[in-house]
Amino acid sequence: MDVYKEVSELRPGNFLREDLYANTKNPIMVKDTKLTLEHFEVLRSFGITRVLIESKVQSHSEHSLEEKITEVKLTPEVERLINQSPPPKSRTLESLYDETVEAYRKEYDGYRSGKKLDVATVRSIALPLIQAFLENKEYVRRLNDFSTIQHYQAHHSISVGILAALISEQMGYPKGQVLQIGVAGVLADSGMAKIDQTIIEKVAFLTRDELNKVKKHVIHSFQMVQDSPLVRQEMKVAILQHHERFDGSGYPRGVKGQELTEISQILSVADVYHAMTSERPYRQKENSFKVIELMREEEFGKFDMKIIQVLHELINKLSIGTKVKLTTDEIAEVIYLHRDFPLRPIVKVLGNGEHIDLSTNRKITIAKLI
Repeated sequence: MDVYKEVSELRPGNFLREDLYANTKNPIMVKDTKLTLEHFEVLRSFGITRVLIESKVQSHSEHSLEEKITEVKLTPEVERLINQSPPPKSRTLESLYDETVEAYRKEYDGYRSGKKLDVATVRSIALPLIQAFLENKEYVRRLNDFSTIQHYQAHHSISVGILAALISEQMGYPKGQVLQIGVAGVLADSGMAKIDQTIIEKVAFLTRDELNKVKKHVIHSFQMVQDSPLVRQEMKVAILQHHERFDGSGYPRGVKGQELTEISQILSVADVYHAMTSERPYRQKENSFKVIELMREEEFGKFDMKIIQVLHELINKLSIGTKVKLTTDEIAEVIYLHRDFPLRPIVKVLGNGEHIDLSTNRKITIAKLI
């Protein structure tokens, strides 16, 4: 069924169901265009506030949400406008992020009340945002800026899905698996809804009994998706294993090494990274450079290092000339990269010209890229 929707309500993946004109001889967009964030900016530029779309996102790919869809080319008028316009603003993606988190929060609250997890609904909520990040990878550096301390579990689940999809795509997984991995990332902590909320919100250290109850969330998550034909078996295993560690120190079974699947390790890295870079009631968030360094060094042996490296390249890849902000609040420029310490280059402080070797001066780290 076709419906009219406000531009503010559109999501990437919607299909246009009519040619669009804006005081132009030819349409600025043609029927059956698959809409992206870029198209939304074009619509706003032309002052178009309402369009006719198919009511179901990606209904052109009923056989599988993972099938590759051939993009409809933009008309010449739109091409000219895009060439004259700035790139899509992050607020558009942030708005989609907020809507997605809110929609998932409502689903998650339903699980706490005994509602059965509906994988199809979670996919319809999460996939447009995951696809938007796959098309706008540079915004992953701002992912934690979108997050808030309120409704942390919804923010965390959606963000783990985004990170897992980006990591797996960077590792060369095919599009279908990338989307499945992204959805698995969202579902991985769904079992937290079965844990007593007073334990989850506790600010003080958990008792051993409370910690053991929290650890059971992975079993709950697995059970909640176990019978769904929409989740592949390898994704169900990854959900069950996403708190296991290479050295056997994880849970629920303490498996290690080759017993762990690569997909479970992708979820592990995404889960830990987002948790450590997020503000919680009992601790402040850490910057992404420090977190990846901790995962590489202090947690050495627990994670697959090639996955950590992929995450680093996605979020914090450095090169000669990169401008950075240090934890001293100084602005500096990278002038030399250490092979063994990729997160700790030699930098030149702008203004006074001081050279600082971050591999030897461990009190200072990079806070963020500029």
